[in-house]
Amino acid sequence: MELRMDLSKIIIAETGDQQVIWLSEREGQRQFPIVIGMNEVLAIDRRVKGQRPVRPLTHELLANVIEALGAELERIVIHDLQDHTFYAKLVLRVDGELKEIDSRPSDAIALGVASDTPIYVEEDVLNAVAS
Repeated sequence: MELRMDLSKIIIAETGDQQVIWLSEREGQRQFPIVIGMNEVLAIDRRVKGQRPVRPLTHELLANVIEALGAELERIVIHDLQDHTFYAKLVLRVDGELKEIDSRPSDAIALGVASDTPIYVEEDVLNAVAS
């Protein structure tokens, strides 16, 4: 079962390579961190704040491609955890059909956060990591 989550915190540590985002359960109390890179955390932070670069960066480019192809990013699903690595997928609606695209969670969130795309986590993943 997929549980709805919200991006609840973005922690940018300018002195370190590892950055952290926190996801919190929408209808509950559980939450967990995901360690990501500096480029990804800055992209997420910029898109949350609605800051648009003069020229499209990677996540804006991908959003533009999805739109130009007539697709819609329906949801993000973090579906697996292996060896401390999270696995996610983009669920796109294309001509009424759902397509799943493998993605890193950080890239999926950076892409979806600007359009309020829902984020879900499989219950077994959440049970394994949530506090």
